[in-house]
Amino acid sequence: MKRTFRRMIAAALVVATCLASGAASAQPLPASRSDLQFSYAPLVKRVSPAVVNIYTATTMRVQRRVPFPFPGMPQDGSRVQNSLGSGVLVKADGLIVTNAHVVRGADQIRVVLANRREFEAKLLTQDDRYDLALLRIDGEGEKFPFLELRDSDSIEVGDIVLAIGNPFGLNQTVTSGIVSAVARSAGGVNDSSFFLQTDAAINPGNSGGALVSLDGRLIGINTAIYSQTGGSVGIGFATPSNIVARVIATGEKGGRIVRPWLGISMQRVTPDLAAGLNLPRPVGLVVKDVFAKGPGERAGLKRNDVIVGLRDQAIDDEASLRFRLATLSVGETVPLRIIRGGKELTLQVPLAAPPEDPPRDRSVLNGRQPLSGATVVNLSPAVAEEMGLIEWRPGVAVVEIQPGSYASRFIKPGDMVIAVNGKEVQSVADLKGRIAGGVSSLSIGREGMVSTIQFR
Repeated sequence: MKRTFRRMIAAALVVATCLASGAASAQPLPASRSDLQFSYAPLVKRVSPAVVNIYTATTMRVQRRVPFPFPGMPQDGSRVQNSLGSGVLVKADGLIVTNAHVVRGADQIRVVLANRREFEAKLLTQDDRYDLALLRIDGEGEKFPFLELRDSDSIEVGDIVLAIGNPFGLNQTVTSGIVSAVARSAGGVNDSSFFLQTDAAINPGNSGGALVSLDGRLIGINTAIYSQTGGSVGIGFATPSNIVARVIATGEKGGRIVRPWLGISMQRVTPDLAAGLNLPRPVGLVVKDVFAKGPGERAGLKRNDVIVGLRDQAIDDEASLRFRLATLSVGETVPLRIIRGGKELTLQVPLAAPPEDPPRDRSVLNGRQPLSGATVVNLSPAVAEEMGLIEWRPGVAVVEIQPGSYASRFIKPGDMVIAVNGKEVQSVADLKGRIAGGVSSLSIGREGMVSTIQFR
């Protein structure tokens, strides 16, 4: 009994000693709520007043189907289609950036601020290639809250971001996430095909809303999601703020972004090309041709040079080069990093506007032939830039298709007419001459692929 009592006393002393030493080394208990939890609330309070809701109304013409119409009964009518989206105030004078698809074709645009005040908005400009539009609201001299733009090239994978917008008409909603990729190509979304990817939830109605960094600056405009259901699955795309800045700079003056022309044709370096060029790995774009008197020739570019960087940014594919050029202005001279003969060199390239040479010779094709209803132009560097092509070659481009025409069955705007009856087409005049003699086959170029259609 005494032995058991002694053991209990000893055990109690050990426990007391451990508790005392643990208390001395443990972290202190939270002294306030700020010590207890981390919150985005201060950031949201600061940036959310600059994010607006956008409501549009578009009058759509519709045709009525009446089985037994009365004399004089109208066979067509109209209906109003309403839609919603988001936007971001980027200047105190009421300048707003949103997606072009949010306001496309709208007859009325209404902007609702975070404090529920409403304004009619004027569309200043829209650039469908980059899916961005500029609006302005008139506050009669009032200074609106706005977001400053941050250099989107300063963002890294893993950075925490907030997405603010108007999903499903639920007024303002905030979601958080991280940047999943900083140079993600999402073909078909817009002309740059170059986005910030985030897992912050972006849903219908978020289009045109803000993607902000933790310093409260705008790093992107939420533009699209990847989803098989229509809802967020954690893959969202935002147009980088560097493109937004260019649209603001040109759009306020009523212009559009003109992507500088390098005067070269190129292709992505494949594993086979890398082996042939003695490169340690596939990287960059290899120069196929250098056009006479173009910026590339003036800079000293040569065939088989491999472009690996523009300024301080790496160039991995056509999308990255297209994006980098879109953020630059005609007239600048920029350093271009290349690999030539296994050595890296830096060339100074003067950026020039793409020339319209040859002239367009815009023509509508009619008659009893497969291209009837198509509008075609001569392909020039200027036309290639407008169509979002990374390179130029002589040929004929389709720019419009008359709805319901014969040509609409198998071609679409953006296609190239490569050959007629197996003979290559070099110009609109050349094309007209070839189809006048009858068409047995057409070779059409689309997204780098050529298809030949036979006619009987």
